[in-house]
This record gives sequence, structure tokens and C-alpha cells, in this order.
Amino acid sequence: MWQPNKLEEERLEKVRRLEERGVATYPARVERTHTTAAAVAAFESLEEHNADAASALRVTVCGRIRRVNLKGKVSFMHIEDGTGRVQLFLRINELGEATYSLVKEGLIDMDDFVQASGTMMRTRAGEVSVLVDELKLLSKSLSPLPVIKQAVQDDGSVVEFGEFSDPESRYRQRYADLAVNRDVREVFIKRAQIIRAIRHFFDSEGFLEVETPILQPLYGGASARPFVTHHNQLHQDLYLRISFELYLKRLLVGGYDAVYEIGRDFRNEGVSWKHNPEFTMAEFYKAYIDYNDVMDITERLLLCVAEEVLGGTTFTYQGDEIDLKAPWPRITVREAIKAETGIDYMAHPDAESLEAAIGESGESVAPGQTWGKLIEHLLGKFVEPKLIQPTFIIDYPRDISPFAKAVEYDDVHVERFEFYIAGMEMGNAFTELNDPRDQEARFIEMAQWYRTGDDDETPLDEDYLRAMRFGMPPNGGWGMGVDRLVMLLTDRRSIRDVLLFPHLREQK
Repeated sequence: MWQPNKLEEERLEKVRRLEERGVATYPARVERTHTTAAAVAAFESLEEHNADAASALRVTVCGRIRRVNLKGKVSFMHIEDGTGRVQLFLRINELGEATYSLVKEGLIDMDDFVQASGTMMRTRAGEVSVLVDELKLLSKSLSPLPVIKQAVQDDGSVVEFGEFSDPESRYRQRYADLAVNRDVREVFIKRAQIIRAIRHFFDSEGFLEVETPILQPLYGGASARPFVTHHNQLHQDLYLRISFELYLKRLLVGGYDAVYEIGRDFRNEGVSWKHNPEFTMAEFYKAYIDYNDVMDITERLLLCVAEEVLGGTTFTYQGDEIDLKAPWPRITVREAIKAETGIDYMAHPDAESLEAAIGESGESVAPGQTWGKLIEHLLGKFVEPKLIQPTFIIDYPRDISPFAKAVEYDDVHVERFEFYIAGMEMGNAFTELNDPRDQEARFIEMAQWYRTGDDDETPLDEDYLRAMRFGMPPNGGWGMGVDRLVMLLTDRRSIRDVLLFPHLREQK
């Protein structure tokens, strides 16, 4: 139950006084002829050619009051909508005493939504404004928005403080964060542009956009613990998908040459600055290509997105200048780990030997891990943070890559790559396995390595194997975390900064 504080009590009192005067505090009808940006643009366009026509331009604009300056019989307001701000010039002569008194007495005040009609003008100070002759309250704000204060430091940096500077409070009340922080709103505008650019690229490359099930009877396509739910009528447990992969590859069996999907995945795992349980992925699968072709597509995609969203291929992320120009380096997992640690894992062909070698280097690892998992640990700990410029790490161990084809003349590695930028893994790709016999053997082998309930358990999917037995064309597949790409292109350190409503711990 809401318990109003002192400021909210004062606003409730204003609502009572407004309603006593017959003012509707939440009317059902709104009129708007121009956004704030369109009103200013229309005036400036007319002003260049005909000042009289510009001053006769009549508009009705709507928005939230973000600034109020009361000055006797003349007052000023700034209102803000989704396109920007415009100043309202309020005079008792045009508005009339009854309406002007609502502003003068503070009954219509900061954070309220209003509708203002009048003619466009330019004040003596040179600011384009609306000379208002009709003012209507659209929505009374009962809780004042938080105020963020800023202080400029000696080095020019800006430090935020005050009642709404705590990041977690801003994530929990994203609606308020967006309302008071234009730069936060810009992040999510850019996010939409990035997703649109990804879609535009794949469409222009001849891919078909599809939708696959989010609720799945069997999860697969990645190594992650799923979320489990239950269908009451079917008396069946279902899983929120952890990947699109196995369904998208079924579509290649069905006759499509190239498919992609942009959507949500769900993984019941840890939360960090680059992990959220619910996140956006882009995946594609294309027939008659291998992982070398997929690397070429990856380079073209990111160049296309950066040019469309940023206007160029070079940008700064957390102080590092990143250049997306192709070609990107292509380094094997073995070479990368050996260069950073001195350990050649091929000299240690089993988990026990490799674990001992890691221990001798001074690094401790959790006991009982598989050989492939130890290699993943070395890659993540020692190699990944060093990969600032775009880099492909290729040819992964077979036992951590159950859906990839073997490297030719090599029974240990498969044709898989991950690409890294700014010390983050951005995506994962394979020359996809299309031999159903090999795939079934991999499923069985994986089941022997991992116990039921392990995060890396990969269930055997008989329906997927049945699809493969009908014949799957050779193909290359790829998946990229869209949220991490948004982090890069908006220079945000945490994934929570690019998710409108990130998952947070329960607030006690």
C-alpha cells in the first residue's frame, strides 16, 4: 500500500484544489499538431523566408514540464517530449487570469504533462518558443522525479551525486532514470538502431528472418542450465530456450538456404557485468559455407552496423580505440594459450596432466574439470582480456564443441571460432556438423562426461537427429550477443546499462 511522503502529500493536495476548480487532472482526450522538435523546425524553416508567416504559425504541443520560471505576469516553462524540448512563453494577457493562476500558484508544476496551444515566436534572448494562449493539464505527477546533481571535476570529468545517483536504484526505477537522463534514453534509441542495422544486413544478404519456439520440450544448442516451467494442461515440463540453433538448422533440412533470428535466450546462470539471465541473441545458419565464410560475414556485418549507427568503423570503448576494419587476425586456441601462458595443452593429452601443468604455472583451478573445460579456463583467464582489437580465435577442442565439424587431418580440434572485441567474447560460430551418426555419437559422449544437472549437460535430442537423417546440407552457423554489441557501440561497461529492465536481486 502506497504511503505518500511529504512532497507527495503536497501534490495530492494540489490535485484536490485543481478538481475543486473544475480542472480535469487526467483527461481522456489529447490534441497535438506538432512534436516539440517539429514545431521548432517548422518555425525556423518559415523564419528564413517570411518572418510574418513564421510568427503566425500555430501549433499544439504536448510534453512533461522540465523547468519552470515564474515572473509575475509573465512566466516560462520548458516541456519535453520524445523528440526534444521547447519553451512555453506564458502571459496572463493571452492565457487569462483563471488559467494563468494555475501556473502562478504552482498547481500546474514540475513533472506534470501539459498540452499547450499558441503561435510560434522568438524571445528577446533568441530562444524559439510557443506564445501560449491555451494550456491544458494532461497528467498530474503525484511523485516528483528524482533530481540528479552534477559536479565538474578539475580534470573535466563529471561526477553525479544526489538522491538518484545509485546505479541499482536507476535500474530498478528505469522509468524514472529514462525520464531524467537524456543520455540513457539515447542508449536505447541507439540499441534500436543497432538491431535494425543487423536485420537490414541479413535481409540484404538474402537471409530469411524466422521465429522459433521459446518454450521447448528439450533445450539444446549451447552449454547452460535452463529455466524450467510446467504446462498445466499438457502435464509437461518445458524449458525456456538457451539457444535457437537446433531449430534453425532444422529449417535448413526443410529447404531454406539461409535463415536468421533475433530474439531472447534464457540461461539460469550467474549475473555479472556482461551476463544477464535474459538476453538478446542474433543467430544465422547458411547452407554451403564453412567457418571461413562465416568469419567473412562477421567482418562485413559489424562494419555495416558500425557505419550505419556510428557513421564510421572506429570508436572508443572504455578508453580503448577500436577499429573494425577487416581483415581481423585469426589465431588458433592452441597458439593463443601458448603465447600467453607458455602451456602447450597438446603436450598434456588428458585432464590430469593438463591440470598439473596449470598448477605448476601457479594457477589454481577447480578439481575434476574435463580437459576441454581446463582449456576454456586458460582461454578465458589469460587470453580473452588481452583481445582488445577484433580477433578470431579458431579451432577449439572437440569435446567442448559438440556441433562442429572436425578440422581436416585433426581428430582433436573442430572448425569453430569465437570472436573477441575489447576483451569480451562477442560471438561463437562453427562449420556445422551434418553427419547424424557423428552427431549422435557426440551426444552420447557428452552425456558420459557431464553429470545430469551440470550446467554443461547437453541432452540427446532425438527429433533433431531424425531431422539430420533426412539430410542436412553442409552449412556454417553463428551466434552473437546483441547486448554486448550495444555495450561496445554505446561505450557502456555493464550489460545492465543496455537492458531496459535488467534482472536484479529481490529487494527486501
